[in-house]
Amino acid sequence: MIFKVFYQETKTEIPVRENTKTLFIEAESERDVRTKLANKPFNIEFVTEVKGAFLEYEKQKEEFKVLEIG
Repeated sequence: MIFKVFYQETKTEIPVRENTKTLFIEAESERDVRTKLANKPFNIEFVTEVKGAFLEYEKQKEEFKVLEIG
């Protein structure tokens, strides 16, 4: 499954909507996503599964790239 992760680049600052970034990652569940990103300095705000028409829409964007973490 593909998940879209909304995050801030640092855990030490207060989240600001204008600074929110996104990434896509392949994982089995939301818990798996959070485990894979645990060693990153991200402040994860929200994780959602992307599928169907929404996934096709996201794939059309130039910045669509699925992060591969083992």
